[in-house]
Amino acid sequence: MSGSVEQGSSQTHGSTRILHFLVRLPVPMETVWPAVATAEGLAAWWTGVETLEPRLGGAVVLPGLGEGQVTAWDVDRVAEYTLERGGRVRFHLERDGDDGAVLRFTHEYEGEGETEPAWRARFERLVAQWES
Repeated sequence: MSGSVEQGSSQTHGSTRILHFLVRLPVPMETVWPAVATAEGLAAWWTGVETLEPRLGGAVVLPGLGEGQVTAWDVDRVAEYTLERGGRVRFHLERDGDDGAVLRFTHEYEGEGETEPAWRARFERLVAQWES
């Protein structure tokens, strides 16, 4: 099984933009979890992390995106961060067969912000971690 980044979608509701991606990964969701829920994991493919308290209500500080809070936390399944300049970023993992995982990603933000191509490039780096 190989990983893939499916076509992203973008919606606009007033000044709120919402990006969605579906990323298929060739490893179990338990293997993917640290990549979306730890400072080291996020730094490997997305952004550096100054602070990440891995629990609901925990503090999060991401350079360039500001301070925020963990607004959803279900170990091995859901990590969501809401940041003062980065909006809401949600990673939802699901099983994909016996050996794979699906990452359902949502980024909701106001005004100008991250683009679909930027997130696609990040997800390609994420997938590449497990392909050799």
